[in-house]
Formats: sequence, structure tokens, C-alpha cells
Amino acid sequence: MINLISRTISHISSLLKGLQIKSFLPVILVGFLMLTTNVGYGQNDKGLGERVREQIQQDDSQRPKTTGEWNKEARETEGSPGKRLQKIGEESAEAFKQFGSGYVEGAKKTASDVGDSAAQTGKDISNQVRR
Repeated sequence: MINLISRTISHISSLLKGLQIKSFLPVILVGFLMLTTNVGYGQNDKGLGERVREQIQQDDSQRPKTTGEWNKEARETEGSPGKRLQKIGEESAEAFKQFGSGYVEGAKKTASDVGDSAAQTGKDISNQVRR
């Protein structure tokens, strides 16, 4: 009986030792892969800043486009809050106008797509009815 208990304890301890090694091996493998993999961060996005600046400058509005322009405008109108509020109102109106035009274009495209989809669905149904 003592021999059976002794063998069971030794079997369980060897099993636990094997599990620890098996769980530790993947950690070592992942660490090795991470340390040896050569990844060049940011090399693919060299032209991203230039592309963003081009898109910003394509907009012909008179509103400030960058934080620096906003700060410059705020310094220019620092002493007169009425003038600053007037500029903010004008810029907000221009922004809403610009947003509205984009909304109308999007709504037209969506309506056109829905109409095309409905027409296609009608054709599909009529083809199934004919069969």
C-alpha cells in the first residue's frame, strides 16, 4: 500500500514538472521570435503626412485648418471678443454649409444605390416568377 502511494505521488510530481516545462517552452519561443523579428516601424507611412496636408489644402475654405492657424487667429482677435465671436459664427456657418453639401451628395448616392438595388431585386423576382 505504501508502495502504491509512493508511486502515485512520484507520478503526480513528474507530471507537474512536465507541465511546467511544457508551458514554459512556448513563452521562450514567443520571446525569441519577438526579439529576432526585424520590423521597420513607420517606414510605410512616410508620405502619409504629405497626403494629409494635400487633402487639407485642397479645401478652399477660409476657415483655419490646423491648430497653429486657430491659435494665430485667436491671438489676432484676443482683445476684441465681439470680433472673435463674429469670426467663429462665420466659420461655423461655412462648416455647416460644407457639411450639408457633403450630406446631400451622400444622400443622393445612397438613394441612387437603393434605387438600383430595388430595380435589381424586381428583376430577380420577375425572373423567379417566370420559371
